[in-house]
Amino acid sequence: MEARRDRRGGRGRKHAGKAGGLSRIGVAIDTELLEKFDRLIRRRGYGNRSEAFRDLIRAELVEEAADSPGSEVVGTVTLVYDHNVRLLNEKLVDLQHEHYNHILSSLHVHLDHDHCLEVLVLRGASRMVRQIADVLIATKGVKLGRLTITAAGAIP
Repeated sequence: MEARRDRRGGRGRKHAGKAGGLSRIGVAIDTELLEKFDRLIRRRGYGNRSEAFRDLIRAELVEEAADSPGSEVVGTVTLVYDHNVRLLNEKLVDLQHEHYNHILSSLHVHLDHDHCLEVLVLRGASRMVRQIADVLIATKGVKLGRLTITAAGAIP
């Protein structure tokens, strides 16, 4: 184990093992906030705080990378719509065909007599994926729409 200085001049320990090793850090957190965090990670099934902190950090890094307009991303667009709206199905299919090179897959589910759920998987530059999602979600007759986006490449 080797001691090293972090970028603020503090000491941390670097542990060999995984690629790049592991670094141990200390974090000061308000007691009430830490108790809430511990309850959250127990509900989510984390074995320890370190695993939860790593996932939070990765999620923020992926989100930051996905916010760059040119970065390669994968996204899912979830739509809930009334299939009785005149020409809505045709509009949604036409939009999907217009962007066939970015839409990898789709899933269509009949929720009830009047409503459908559609999930589309998109891949491409962040700007393009967001534009396609915006157009789909804003289509008249779509009641709910949401884009979930993540990095397409290596995740830290």
